[in-house]
Amino acid sequence: MPVIEITVSQGRSIEQKRELIKVLTRETARIMQTQEDKIRILIYEVSKENWGNGGIIGVDMK
Repeated sequence: MPVIEITVSQGRSIEQKRELIKVLTRETARIMQTQEDKIRILIYEVSKENWGNGGIIGVDMK
């Protein structure tokens, strides 16, 4: 069973997550030639104070 883990910053809507899970499931099943119900998608949300990019903490980024 394919398992896809995604880490994103907090703030995505439930609608965005639904669409992401739907599209990733469909396309992964197509590419891997497996059934959609065999694919698991996990979304991890990280607060902007707990990540950084280029030496800048997320809460300070625009």
